[in-house]
Amino acid sequence: MKQARHQRILELIEERPVETQEELAALLRESGYHVTQATISRDIRELKLTKIAYEGGRQKYAALTAGDAELSERIIRVFRDAVIKLDYSQNIVVIRTLNGMGMAVGFAIDSMESSDILGSIAGDDTVFCVARTHSQAAEFMQKLSRIISA
Repeated sequence: MKQARHQRILELIEERPVETQEELAALLRESGYHVTQATISRDIRELKLTKIAYEGGRQKYAALTAGDAELSERIIRVFRDAVIKLDYSQNIVVIRTLNGMGMAVGFAIDSMESSDILGSIAGDDTVFCVARTHSQAAEFMQKLSRIISA
């Protein structure tokens, strides 16, 4: 059931722009899937969906895969366009983004596969990254600052 639902989600976001989790849930229900908000959120994370800009500055869900030839360039562009502020405390790096871009930036960070970062959690406009040490957090923040200013 989960695999079929995931396939349907990918089909739906390819067929039309899907802007919100609520819209995705409604489309899945129309397709015969009984889903909750928690299920949709988990599916989005598992499928590594992110929001991308499209016509009129609006955002829609898209599937980005590691096999994408332009992935690293797009990730850097998303990061530069979406990040508002960087800060850190102890071993936690906090990244503030434009509203709705937290997951895209979280995906970009996870795709960097930095050995400095143990993991990250992305919300709507904030990403938390946990480093092993204070110095690794500082180094990672400097790396991100260089990406933004380059």
